[in-house]
Amino acid sequence: MTAAGHGSPLDPITSEVLRNAFVTAVDLMAEQLLRTAHSFVIHARDFSGAVCDAGGDTVAQGSQDVAVQVGTLHFSAKAVLEAFRGDIYEGDVFVLNDPYTGGTHFNDVRVLRPIFSDGVLIAIAQCNGHWADIGGAAPGSFDTGAVEHFGEGLRITPVRIWSRGRYLSDVGRLIASNTRSPEDAEGDLLAQAEATRVCEREILRLVGRYGQDCVIAAFAESQAYVERVLRRRLAALPDGYWEAQDYIDVDPNLGEGLVPIKVGMRIAGDRLQYDLSGSHPAIGSFLNSAFGGSYSAVVAGTKTFFPDVPLNSGFYRPMLVDFGPPGSVVNASWPTAVTGFYAGPYEKIVSAIFQIWSEIVPQRAISTSFNLEYLLLGGYDVRGGRRDQFMYYDWMAGGWGGRNGKDGSNATASIFGVGHALQSIEMQERTSPILTTRCELQTDSGGPGEFRGGLGLVKAAVLTDCEGAVLSYCSDRARSVITGTRGGAPSCPHGLWMNRSSPGEEYVGSLASRLAVVPGDSLERPSAGGGGFGDPLDRDPERVREDVVDGYVSVDRARKDYGVVVRIDPRDPDDVLVDVAATAAERARLRVSRFHSLQALPREIAKLYVDGELTTYDLVRQFGVIVDWGSGQLLERTTEQFREIQHERCVRHWRPSGDQ
Repeated sequence: MTAAGHGSPLDPITSEVLRNAFVTAVDLMAEQLLRTAHSFVIHARDFSGAVCDAGGDTVAQGSQDVAVQVGTLHFSAKAVLEAFRGDIYEGDVFVLNDPYTGGTHFNDVRVLRPIFSDGVLIAIAQCNGHWADIGGAAPGSFDTGAVEHFGEGLRITPVRIWSRGRYLSDVGRLIASNTRSPEDAEGDLLAQAEATRVCEREILRLVGRYGQDCVIAAFAESQAYVERVLRRRLAALPDGYWEAQDYIDVDPNLGEGLVPIKVGMRIAGDRLQYDLSGSHPAIGSFLNSAFGGSYSAVVAGTKTFFPDVPLNSGFYRPMLVDFGPPGSVVNASWPTAVTGFYAGPYEKIVSAIFQIWSEIVPQRAISTSFNLEYLLLGGYDVRGGRRDQFMYYDWMAGGWGGRNGKDGSNATASIFGVGHALQSIEMQERTSPILTTRCELQTDSGGPGEFRGGLGLVKAAVLTDCEGAVLSYCSDRARSVITGTRGGAPSCPHGLWMNRSSPGEEYVGSLASRLAVVPGDSLERPSAGGGGFGDPLDRDPERVREDVVDGYVSVDRARKDYGVVVRIDPRDPDDVLVDVAATAAERARLRVSRFHSLQALPREIAKLYVDGELTTYDLVRQFGVIVDWGSGQLLERTTEQFREIQHERCVRHWRPSGDQ
């Protein structure tokens, strides 16, 4: 309940009713969009919405909005108010997608409707949706090699799209004509605008019932309430300063070597101060973030540890973020390419914040979770004599990190887009000339730990009747492999394979753009599991046995990763037992040998991988060696850095004996 007093003219009951009514107004906007949008990406819940006050500050956001967008919507509202100061009228609607004014990336198109009551601007309804294409060099607008935004798609600075209720069709056509699917783009634009009308209707309904002054007061009180709650929570925590970092795979401008994303955080009384100023300069690919995307990561990472606190601009007031000078990988400025921020800085900032808050609130501690990845294919569908342009746009769920006292979640939406739905395979096959041949949990992908990381997926597909098809793959963590926490072990690398297990097998890696593909080509890629939490040699052998029975862990990795020797009766495959004596001996051996394994000569280990004597799991978990997973070429600097990470997060928590 909202506390009485604090200068609010509202009684606690009315304040609480209206605060929840504002969220409902946004949720109704979401339901409208789900039923009318044209982009299949939006139908998979890649959207968000908000109602903002007359100053652009967020009053309420949707209860299932995609995480990455929620910390940026107030920036868009303020950008419109600034661009059209004194020139906003009832019936106007505006559109923008500009990441350099606080947005995320160009595909996230925001439609904003000012809400007037008795001729007074009282609020702004905003509907953000990810369009499947916004132009640029690559279908889907994800050009992984772009270094400037000009190859990424159309940049829409704040522009009026409805003027006093009249649709400016010429502006709409201009925007839609710069995409690969103009009808879908204009359809999404109209759907989003109509969704904001639903929000407007609800806000004005509340005005009619409670009065304009009461609703405006409730806007302010909703934000003040959240601010009070968060400040009270912060004040109860110890003051101090913490640091953590995570890594992007590589900066193409510098050759191999992990790229650090550094996060510092200070608690001072009832305030939070984040410092991102120590991060790397902007890199030579699209894996950069403008300040809006980085700010969203700070909000999402922090909010995870305060799950019961509502989210609006009141949540932002106790937080100060220093992004550092313009031009960094977390504070990229125009025209630096930023479309890949989701796979680059965003999830690394969140991961680092998880590390920090796991120290402060250990009962909620969580290890590293998998990184979002996208596979995009575009070309012409020629099935049945047609020649229609198609767009296959796919992302996968993966494993979340092991937690303090619990295993990580299997096959869950990424921290980038909690609330994302997986796209229907049947619908993908109906709309694109692609046949999915495999989609299942990937055995052994969960990082080993006392509490195992959740499992990722492995998905494979083959192209059928298409022409002129090109592929883009957008990911990370092929080299900065998901690591464990407090002694937990890593998961597995990301990366796309073409024509796996055939003479034409090719490892594409984690980034590719405009790669020509033809009918018959097959595509296979994993999503990583989460990192393990706690020493895997402390996991209850019975739980390892259950994982083997469930297919989560193989018999071989049960021994190598957990030191648990499992026997399966060849006469009865369902009869799985732990060999207690052999397990005790194997665990005693591993407690000593694993320290030596991480000191093995990387070049010798890489050769054993090329010769087929060691697997990917062996390299990342036992030896801490990173190679090009296709050729087996040793990545010396990356291996050195990865071993340093292993030592910090894993080795220093291991005990050379089983004593507590």
